[in-house]
Amino acid sequence: MDLAEYKDILVVIEGADGAPAGVSLENIAAAKSVANGAKVIAVSTCEPCAKTAIEYGADCAIVIEGPQFENYNADAVADAVAQIAAEVKPAAILTGATPKGKDIVPRIAAKLGTGSVNDATGLELDGANIKFAVPVYGGGIISDVEIAETRPQVASIRGGSFGKEDPQAGKSGEIVKKAITVADDAIKFQVKDAVQEITESVNLEEADIIVTGGRGMGSQENYMKLQELCDLLGGVLGCSRPVYEEGWISRAHQVGQSGKIVAPNLYMAFGVSGAIQHIAGMIGSKYIVAINKDEEAPIFEVADVGIVGNANEVLPMMIEEIKKLK
Repeated sequence: MDLAEYKDILVVIEGADGAPAGVSLENIAAAKSVANGAKVIAVSTCEPCAKTAIEYGADCAIVIEGPQFENYNADAVADAVAQIAAEVKPAAILTGATPKGKDIVPRIAAKLGTGSVNDATGLELDGANIKFAVPVYGGGIISDVEIAETRPQVASIRGGSFGKEDPQAGKSGEIVKKAITVADDAIKFQVKDAVQEITESVNLEEADIIVTGGRGMGSQENYMKLQELCDLLGGVLGCSRPVYEEGWISRAHQVGQSGKIVAPNLYMAFGVSGAIQHIAGMIGSKYIVAINKDEEAPIFEVADVGIVGNANEVLPMMIEEIKKLK
């Protein structure tokens, strides 16, 4: 394989209701940071998403068309991206570390006979290769991973690892519509029916501010008092796994490896001890404030500001001070 033939970077854009996911727009910035003069090409099954991707920095876009892509199917999307990659010969293919993104990454890599990385939190150019920073052992260690001998380098990037570029409204770029057919035997599963869980709308992944409560709040009544602080700050309410398991709030609010991976500008943790699975889900936060009565709580090891005290006593004081500032 002549690695020099592989230059551009494909960014697979994940979208819903005609709008791209925030992590997809972040991945455009990530791709540009290692493009080294090559083009960043957005790939999507949604034309409006492709146009938005160009406004956020992509040089051009490819829109996948065909009846097999009217409803999401991981096998179909992975095969289509692999077909495009065989033609374009990109140096790398990036997507978001969402359930869908992490689903298609190994499929694409297998079809192209190359290596893959899932859930990277950083990347940098290291000679001809991209070096991916990947959390391991529940986020306790960051491992540097390179795909050195094959191309393209396929990876999913965790949301919040990169900031989106400021959009340029009306920015033009070539959009190529590509009709693609996937062989029947390439699709290993079919979604026969989908049932949407009835739950409140909670968008932790896109939130700038998250206020999370843990078991240290003591009761559901105490935990729900965090909502007032959320409302004052314009934030979203989160929870640790024990809070969800106690039934204090729905799983849609859970932060952690078995919940949502988040990276807000401000993360406030009340009564959260900081189990490694929880920390792995919020370690990408820009600024972390922790309140816990146990000064040895692991959450303090990752906090920018730590307050040793009873969360239920600190909360009302904090609310009053913020009200004064407002």
